[in-house]
Amino acid sequence: MISAGPEREDRSGVVLCGHMDVVPAREPDWHSDPFRLTTIDDRLVGRGAADMKGFLALAANRLAAVDASALRRPLVLLFTYDEEIGTLGARHFTETWAAPERLPREVVIGEPTELRVVRAHKGMLRLRLRFTGRAAHSGFPHLGHNAIEPAARAIVALSALRRRMEGERSPSSDQFPEVPFAALNVGTIAGGSAANIVPDHCEVDLGIRLLPGMTAERMAGRVRETVSDALGDEPFALEHVSFSPPMSTPADAPIHRELCEAVGQQGVDSVMFATDAGWLQGLGLDCVLFGPASIRVAHRANEFMPVGELHRGGEVLEALVHRRCVAE
Repeated sequence: MISAGPEREDRSGVVLCGHMDVVPAREPDWHSDPFRLTTIDDRLVGRGAADMKGFLALAANRLAAVDASALRRPLVLLFTYDEEIGTLGARHFTETWAAPERLPREVVIGEPTELRVVRAHKGMLRLRLRFTGRAAHSGFPHLGHNAIEPAARAIVALSALRRRMEGERSPSSDQFPEVPFAALNVGTIAGGSAANIVPDHCEVDLGIRLLPGMTAERMAGRVRETVSDALGDEPFALEHVSFSPPMSTPADAPIHRELCEAVGQQGVDSVMFATDAGWLQGLGLDCVLFGPASIRVAHRANEFMPVGELHRGGEVLEALVHRRCVAE
């Protein structure tokens, strides 16, 4: 984190936030070196061009260009790490930063929203179920205990839970009209070592997209209860792999209203993916997502940033910094 300008007891000013990490670039159909920024027509192409190194460049340039002596309120850059594997940097910051009251209350997180202002997103809870058996030669199955079979029964039960959840609604469901429920996904299953060996282990990974207002503890409890009911006395272990909380900022929050007015946006936007905002709002911050490029091209080969959108995003941020940090 780096800050310029005087601290204010009223927590005015603005924080520009983004994550520095990117996903791997192992896709075979890249047309250029994914880790060398390349201009192709009106696009800047490279891993992270959309998500979200373009915004980081805009934020850094805003700080570099400002006359610190002219700042009446603080401009803060907060760049995080390991967002892609579970918003780990933002979580660490919120759990260890000693003086959250010194931060400006308003935060712009530069996720690729195509310059739409987003005030709500779902959370992401990752859970792992572990089943332990006893290995044996498959010709003598009575000498072993198959770990995959209880995992299969658990998956059937979790599929039924998923269908029940699809019919449930919460006070925040109307913010997510396309998928207005908490979405459970059985993502991976791994177990056994060979067809002629009774498997002694099996792991099932789950991902659950939580709505604002939902807690990881309660959802994990539902998963545990569902699996327990399906297996009876069969033992299993449930591990919390990671959690990125959902986020919801009031529609009348000044940072939301002001950015919407700046880009001429009508209505309220939300997204299905989790971000650092989920943790940062726990510090009493009003967070919005706003950045150039589209999430649809992120994490894919030939990820790109439209040049015109990058320039327009810079103009909007420059005006925001002036109003929030410089103007009387």
